[in-house]
Amino acid sequence: MLVSVVIRTLNESLYLAELLQNIKSQKKDIFDVEVVVIDSGSTDGTLKIAHDFGSRITFIDKKDFTFGRSLNHGSDYANGEILIYISGHCIPIKDDWIKKLIQPIIEDKADYTYGGQKGRATTKYSETKIFEKYFPNISDIPQKGFFCNNANSAIKRDVWEKYYFNENITGLEDMELAKRLYDDGGKIGYVSDAAVFHIHDETWHQTRRRYEREALALQLIMPEVQISFLDMIRYIWISIISDSKDALKEKIFLREFLGIIKFRIAQYSGAYRGNHEHRSISKRRKENYFYPSKKIND
Repeated sequence: MLVSVVIRTLNESLYLAELLQNIKSQKKDIFDVEVVVIDSGSTDGTLKIAHDFGSRITFIDKKDFTFGRSLNHGSDYANGEILIYISGHCIPIKDDWIKKLIQPIIEDKADYTYGGQKGRATTKYSETKIFEKYFPNISDIPQKGFFCNNANSAIKRDVWEKYYFNENITGLEDMELAKRLYDDGGKIGYVSDAAVFHIHDETWHQTRRRYEREALALQLIMPEVQISFLDMIRYIWISIISDSKDALKEKIFLREFLGIIKFRIAQYSGAYRGNHEHRSISKRRKENYFYPSKKIND
């Protein structure tokens, strides 16, 4: 059985070699692995790293990029019976990551799986709290609900071919497909042991924009979810208090307090803005969402 690991890249040279070496070192007793890199304009050595590790490389033009379209292109280019998606800035924690992630699919316990996520030393403290909330230490196969995350996931090829990722939304293409699959009676599984380090080396502006982009997409997936200005203020306040209490218990409060405030403001101000954004965005706004290296004033 062939498993395809599909990696979206845009200037991912910082962690890509470590990721590809990790994939190369995975236990492969019941399957073979190919790596497909779908690149959208890297200029930092990403492509050389991918080539040196023997990855199959394909491209999507910057003007055509969305997260869903990129994954559809990469999946179509791949040959595997099972498709694994992992971000270019994620690193599997164990050498049985692939085996654990696809096992529920092989055993027909799930059609679409996603694994745990953890922070590294450079991860912002509040983001580690988010990882703990959404990626607990107990697996749930199959789970209730359609939460899913393509930073670390796997899907049957025939399931992907039936549903495809939405190519028009600004993010959360994983949850959008998972919702359609779940509504049709499909099975989604959370595999805690198939965990990765998920590393966001972002400025505060990039953090805010990430949550804005996801909130804009959430309008299409769950239009009933609305965030008022008072909601935003309340969420910021409650989250800062909660994170601060945890940081005090861990005796790192003084070191982390300013970062906690900045992160939660960026998160919820971005979510508020995205929740109130018009659903039809211009090309200018689209590039601002997808390409954070260049700030576009709006």
